[in-house]
Amino acid sequence: MENAIKFGSKGATSQSLRTRGMSGIWYVALGATLWGLDPLFRILLLKSFTSAQIVFIEHVLLAIYAVPVLMKYRRTLAGKLSLAVIGAMLFISWGGSAIATILFTAAFSHGNANAILLLQKLQPLFAIILARVLLKETLPSKFFAYIGVALLGTYLLTFGLKLPGMGLKDLGTISCLFSILAAVLWGGSTVMGKFLLQKKLDFPVVTSLRFLLALPLLTIVLLASGDHWQLNGSSSELTIIAVNLLFQAFFPGLISMLLYYKGLSTTKAFFATLAELAFPAVGVCVNWLVFGQKLTIGQLVGFILIWLTLWFMSRQSNQTEK
Repeated sequence: MENAIKFGSKGATSQSLRTRGMSGIWYVALGATLWGLDPLFRILLLKSFTSAQIVFIEHVLLAIYAVPVLMKYRRTLAGKLSLAVIGAMLFISWGGSAIATILFTAAFSHGNANAILLLQKLQPLFAIILARVLLKETLPSKFFAYIGVALLGTYLLTFGLKLPGMGLKDLGTISCLFSILAAVLWGGSTVMGKFLLQKKLDFPVVTSLRFLLALPLLTIVLLASGDHWQLNGSSSELTIIAVNLLFQAFFPGLISMLLYYKGLSTTKAFFATLAELAFPAVGVCVNWLVFGQKLTIGQLVGFILIWLTLWFMSRQSNQTEK
């Protein structure tokens, strides 16, 4: 049991730097960038499926990749499945993938959207606190400058140069509690993922387990929702839907997570959680270029601040890990 709770033990040492020529931060950022492409596929799919159905189908398709990978790497799991490892895997697959998304989606149906988005920006802070407590990571010099600029950038991406326009009463609702809990789960998933990689689990294995372990919970959620399957259309329309499902599963889904965990294996959790901010930055660009939503000066400044922060962090990360 002692092994199950000692996340910061000396035995869980960082892996040596295996990625040369490209900082692990950029792999994390590239993975998060692919998450920003999600709306390109999901908007069309929402015309034929509910959100629960899309996520369920996505994970069924991802099992095609996950099962053979686990069969190949099954021997590497011998002696590594401690209570802590199993708990961390359930945290990222159930908490980070399923429950956090459900909470964040439910929050918008109960309260002020601006308050929800503002509180969700606390995610990096939760990840940093958990990384310090559980992984014993020490904060590098200039880190508070990085996080300050990054949080300012995400604020500008969300609200531009305008104030959110809300009162204190908007921050005391059940929807804001849902938003905070989702931020804790997403921030914690970054830390738990890093913990698993420190336990010498290969990043394809972590990715595969994340997808497969989420399937039972997603099945229960789908059955509980009572959503009816209604898939109609011509053969060409059904083909387009099938192609979108495949791209949804394997680009914003599989490839993004492989890149993310590859980068996380050589990057400290507090750097990785800031690198994830590439996701909203790219999302704003997709909304502008594809869906015609106007990009404001404030959002453009926020975009630049986030990518400058990532560049400076990658330079410091390379210096400290050499």
